[in-house]
Amino acid sequence: MKSLSRSEWTLLACIMVYSFIPAVGGLIRVLELAGGPAIAPENPRALSDPFPITLHILTSFLFCIVGALLFLPSIRRHHRATHRAVGRIIVIAGGISAASGLWMTHTYVFPGDLQGNLLYWVRMVLGSLMIGLIVWAVIAIRSRNVFQHSASMLRAYAIGQGASTQAILGIGWIVIVGSEAMGSMRDGLMVFAWGLNLLVAEVLIRRLL
Repeated sequence: MKSLSRSEWTLLACIMVYSFIPAVGGLIRVLELAGGPAIAPENPRALSDPFPITLHILTSFLFCIVGALLFLPSIRRHHRATHRAVGRIIVIAGGISAASGLWMTHTYVFPGDLQGNLLYWVRMVLGSLMIGLIVWAVIAIRSRNVFQHSASMLRAYAIGQGASTQAILGIGWIVIVGSEAMGSMRDGLMVFAWGLNLLVAEVLIRRLL
């Protein structure tokens, strides 16, 4: 890790800060479900069926935080064994994160204010797409197609990081409006966050890969 450039350390720090709210909030929820103090707002769905949300939080944490290492040029070029080892972990974590997200979306009973039809179907489509992108990334690297591998993983990462953008947009909405977005507005903000992430991913693919 000593060979990382200053810009790469800066990128890692930015990702950590960007991921802070959903990462820390998720870990607090896991501690609560494990018997710790109730700090986060009550979530009756998690309390009634804690396994999928615990699985989702832990694997999403790995995918979003540890997965950032895969995009650093120094790791790819000078620490290939590390890149491959982390990559295997991230592929499994990303797949489980997406699958558990689909599980919760389909089986948890959400109030209409928290998930309407739009958000349900977008979650189902993007969760399935994330799994497909990860599988395609594995196929591509086995065929030595580095560009398709990197592009597919970056797109999957953009989907996986949706919670971070959603948290920022949600906080911004509260600051501007004075209350939390609910119902169709909440659905729209969350869908917009994924769209924004995927747009940024496409720009990065065309400029950097």
